[in-house]
Amino acid sequence: MNLFSPAEIAKNYINIGKGKVNTPIPKMLLMAVMAGTFIALGGVGATTAAVGVEPASVGKLIGACIFPGGLTMVLLAGSELFTGNCLLTIPLLEKEIKVSGMLKNWVVVYLGNFIGGLLVAAGVVFSHQISLFDNGMAVSVLSTAAGKCTLSFGDAFIRGIFCNFLVCLAVWISFAAKDVAGKIIGLFFPIMIFVVCGFEHSVANMYYIGAGIFAKGVPAYAEAAAAAGVNLDVITWGNFLGTNLIPVTLGNIVGGGICVGCVYWFIYLERR
Repeated sequence: MNLFSPAEIAKNYINIGKGKVNTPIPKMLLMAVMAGTFIALGGVGATTAAVGVEPASVGKLIGACIFPGGLTMVLLAGSELFTGNCLLTIPLLEKEIKVSGMLKNWVVVYLGNFIGGLLVAAGVVFSHQISLFDNGMAVSVLSTAAGKCTLSFGDAFIRGIFCNFLVCLAVWISFAAKDVAGKIIGLFFPIMIFVVCGFEHSVANMYYIGAGIFAKGVPAYAEAAAAAGVNLDVITWGNFLGTNLIPVTLGNIVGGGICVGCVYWFIYLERR
């Protein structure tokens, strides 16, 4: 068969996880910056394609079909993504890695993802890429950031669970394939579903809200968004970190680390 069974995926991920934890910190950080960049570029592409498409639901679907390109780059080009690494609960439960090793990986990778996302956010704003469609893309960027900065803790947390449940399933399914085409096809639909449903991905939000904060400081973008009725006052670093990233990150850990990692460990590896 040209694929690994779910039981083989679980077993294979033990060594994958050990490799992630044992990667030297400088390399781990740099690979995480790359992953943050890849996911952010997926977001840029999705927004660019969706802007101006009517009805808005069709535009959202088009963007959702482009966004999986980000995870494709993450998995095939070689990088470290925090949300995917929530699956480190599998080798942890197998006692092949320590809690300290898993947390070290999560912290370093999260920081690197943040750097990569903010670099892309700054790049597209200050290169005026988001001035496309007569500043229509800037309005979309600011509207998206404002929406994410006004979620309640509970909404952000639950949407984070759903999101990383799907993201880690996408990673899991891609590990089933033994060829590039199979990996891309396998990851596509879970990612498309999470985007079209509007679930919350911590690393993607590092770009989306970061771009909104940078764009808010450009008068032309701010004026266009204000004229469109976007509440710019809610787009702040405090809301970025406290209102969105904290609950979304916690939800991502539950969705990926527990609902996928722990469940599949129990199904396929638990021996009692």
